[in-house]
Amino acid sequence: MWRLYMAKKNPIQPGPEGYIPTPAAFQGCDLPPPGKALLYGEIVDEEVAMREAAKALLTRRNPTIFPGPLVLWGWNADAMEKAKAVLELAMEIPNCRIIPMPDYRPKYPKIDPEAEINPNHPNLTILHNKIEACIFVGVHCHYANLSLRMIRAGTNCFTIALCAEMGHEDAMVSLRDVHADEIRKFRDVVVEVRKELGIEWEPKLPPENPSLPKEDWVKISPLDFGEYAYLLIPRRGEIVEESE
Repeated sequence: MWRLYMAKKNPIQPGPEGYIPTPAAFQGCDLPPPGKALLYGEIVDEEVAMREAAKALLTRRNPTIFPGPLVLWGWNADAMEKAKAVLELAMEIPNCRIIPMPDYRPKYPKIDPEAEINPNHPNLTILHNKIEACIFVGVHCHYANLSLRMIRAGTNCFTIALCAEMGHEDAMVSLRDVHADEIRKFRDVVVEVRKELGIEWEPKLPPENPSLPKEDWVKISPLDFGEYAYLLIPRRGEIVEESE
């Protein structure tokens, strides 16, 4: 009865909703206007949504950040600054983990759910790691929509979307127009709510993911790229700030 009541009041709740849940857009959930956010499918003030998201990250099991390619790859100065802000946010969430989403290609027949999250099977990573609160950031919108709906379908995870565009209806909390400054504002809200809850925590980076393959950058050399090396080495006097 409680879930039925909440579904009428706030249509987008943590799942599991079933095999094919009704898309949030079909339930009348609209994307928020600038300066607003979504909370359980309802348009609210941005700070209200941030505080609810902070409570979920601080009180639910195994809070995890899922960064996508738009922050994992340093393709421009904004992406690199945003990645720094994500790490600053992670430091303030007790026992937070980071599980990356470096690419969207399906990984069949098996994925390593501790090494990365696969948008084609996000529920496997959520269930395997018993994640009850997560953040999507730097994920292209069409894949974020797919993953958020699948997570709502088959898990009880509280999803938070930090979107650089207009937001995502299928997340429990969706913030729009999120860049480095907005992530740092959310970080400050997390710290404030953490103090209100009386949770003591010394800020520190999440532990390294032991499942990720080791990288040895010392062995990387432009000579390894043969005739294509000129694409990697800027010409004399040239400063490469952005690339495709």
